[in-house]
Amino acid sequence: MTKITPQPGILEIDLYQGGASHIEGVSNVVKLSSNENPFGPSEAAKDAFRKAGFDLHRYPSTDHRALREAIGEVHGLDPARVICGAGSDEIIAFLCQAYAGPGNEVIHTEHGFAMYRIGALANGATPVEVRERERVTDVDAILAACTDATRLVFIANPNNPTGTMIGEGELTRLADGLPDHVLLVIDGAYAEYVDGYDGGARLVESRDNVVMTRTFSKLYGLGGLRVGWGYGPQHVIDVLNRIRGPFNLSQPALVTAEAAVRDTAWAEKCRNDNTRLRAWLAEALAGHGVPSDTSMANFILARFSSQQEAEACDEYLKSEGLIVRRVHGYKLPNCLRITVGDEPSCRRVAHAVGQFMGDE
Repeated sequence: MTKITPQPGILEIDLYQGGASHIEGVSNVVKLSSNENPFGPSEAAKDAFRKAGFDLHRYPSTDHRALREAIGEVHGLDPARVICGAGSDEIIAFLCQAYAGPGNEVIHTEHGFAMYRIGALANGATPVEVRERERVTDVDAILAACTDATRLVFIANPNNPTGTMIGEGELTRLADGLPDHVLLVIDGAYAEYVDGYDGGARLVESRDNVVMTRTFSKLYGLGGLRVGWGYGPQHVIDVLNRIRGPFNLSQPALVTAEAAVRDTAWAEKCRNDNTRLRAWLAEALAGHGVPSDTSMANFILARFSSQQEAEACDEYLKSEGLIVRRVHGYKLPNCLRITVGDEPSCRRVAHAVGQFMGDE
């Protein structure tokens, strides 16, 4: 028997299951399982990607300066306090690697993004799950869970897969209530879908214990390129850059993300279309007896009467060429997460759910 073993915690990690993209024997499939932007990237971003093909023999920038400066200009942030990664997942991994290890605890909420638990276990830390209140982050529960061993608190705001979020007042109360040795990480993967929300940037500016993460995979339509970023206190960013690989982002990814973030008109169009179609889809599903919490992201968490009904609906949707996401792994067995697609997709999935529920 081999004596070669991985570090403690790693074998406790379940392999991440991404959203399905095809159905055996079914054509004309609509994928609504991975919260992708149905409109894709902007023309400016696609043009930048095409041009990058002429320089594939060149190494990319090691400091990501042009992209960091573009992010800073568009969002009104200090570029020196921005770090870029292969999706916001990599920033989350950096944070766990830098600040959590054996004997430490990492707090996440019961329906929070799976990568928080994975990041903790990968570094030998103990993930601590904290209850939510009716699928909404509970600040008091998080504060009560903090101990001398706590090092990181992760919350997604808006949250995935619930779509719910807490306001700036609650975020501030959380940041102010944490012990001095705890870093708060606000995952803003869906922040761009909330009009007027800065994703926690003001908290980062005014405190030294808050980090914000963001991504180009959702609103900007660049999930296939894997580009994310973080914004934090200088002392945190300096630490993370010490463990970041010098070439962690490719040149095509860097220039395409820069073009995407500068195309604010396309971002606004996608946000407005999502807001309109999200409201329509939620109302249509509710009309068929399938309620959902008010979502602030680009998906609906549809709630059914039981796990059996949710899974039966999922199977029916598959038979109709519609792929949505079961979220049993997020302790929501009676729910299906449905991405807000374009208008034809929204109408198609609403009609199919209605047929399943016996309304059409």
